[in-house]
Amino acid sequence: MNSELPDIETAGLSAAELRLELACALYARGKISAVTGSHLADVDLITFQGALMERHIPRNYTLEDLHDDMEALNKLFPA
Repeated sequence: MNSELPDIETAGLSAAELRLELACALYARGKISAVTGSHLADVDLITFQGALMERHIPRNYTLEDLHDDMEALNKLFPA
């Protein structure tokens, strides 16, 4: 999806900065996941998590997320 925006350079934001700000805002509102946010911002997940931390946006990490991560790790690194 492409979107035309008013002159964002005058706002002091590059296109990359605007994508990151939008991704953080959508994540903070619960509209997208962290992975989707990192894709939207075109950064890796660790960088996106760092951006959330800088903005004091808590990571929404549930017990279900933990179980999913553990299952994925067990598949990658079987005992």
